[in-house]
Amino acid sequence: MQTSRQTTTVLLLILCVFFWGSVFPVAKIILADMSNVSLAVLRFIISIAGLGIYCLITREKWPTLTIQHYLALTLLGIIGIGGFNMGLFSGLKTTTPTNGALIMALSPLTTTLLSALMAGKLPSLKQGISLLVSLLGVCIVITHGHLSQLVKLQINQGDLYIMAAMLTWCCYTLFSQRMMTVMSPIMFTLITMITGTLALLVICLTSQVSPITEMLQLPAFSLILLLYISIFATVLGYLFWINGVKHLGAARTSVFYNLLPVFAALVSYLFGQPLTLDQILGMVVVLAGLSISKLNLNFLRQPQREI
Repeated sequence: MQTSRQTTTVLLLILCVFFWGSVFPVAKIILADMSNVSLAVLRFIISIAGLGIYCLITREKWPTLTIQHYLALTLLGIIGIGGFNMGLFSGLKTTTPTNGALIMALSPLTTTLLSALMAGKLPSLKQGISLLVSLLGVCIVITHGHLSQLVKLQINQGDLYIMAAMLTWCCYTLFSQRMMTVMSPIMFTLITMITGTLALLVICLTSQVSPITEMLQLPAFSLILLLYISIFATVLGYLFWINGVKHLGAARTSVFYNLLPVFAALVSYLFGQPLTLDQILGMVVVLAGLSISKLNLNFLRQPQREI
């Protein structure tokens, strides 16, 4: 039973990362027709509606929470939903989908380090080597193969926005595990989506952006892509990811993020977006880092503490 559950969790995580990898090229297309703020808001308004209907059908009960819980959920929503998506879509305005996905592959390194520091421990040697190799691959991409640019800080502004988004996602992943001791992954996802969307709506009001007006002006193809991002890459993606965090832990779940640039590059290619030599080289190095981690997958067979 334990092995079967872990296998299902891993398969759902792979599917989740495919959905999220496809967001990079898909969002790039939508952003040609609407602002980054409107895309972020509409993504989660549609997602909240879809997830709310699911909760009604499954009779998911609203959890009994304290004021402290709501404050924590509000902060996680602002960081993991609002902050992440603003950084992501702002970055995709000026960087390529493959670049964005490869930068997001840094999240395993950052999450593992933060998780270890919070627990007062250091990552294992194998984890360290795996994550550092992946980091090298990302650096090759963002510097176009010229690593000396890191010293000169000559990095595309869009890449910096994606880096900021990556940091917010790491925080969301780490602290979500604690909140799921008092509620189900579904309700956690729904509540943080609501609080994050409210924060995004405040940005709309202050910047005088009208998401509904922009949505009505979208071409049919972009509207279909918006629905895809909202339902598959958001509702299903977040549920699959949070389920992985619950059963495997934040650091172990983040390892699957290394597959993100692969799926992003494949979908980008299908949409006719070219891949450069440095992007291909960076992807190979990132995959090499993942292969080092795969040399020992005992953590998938070790019993996990029930939450």
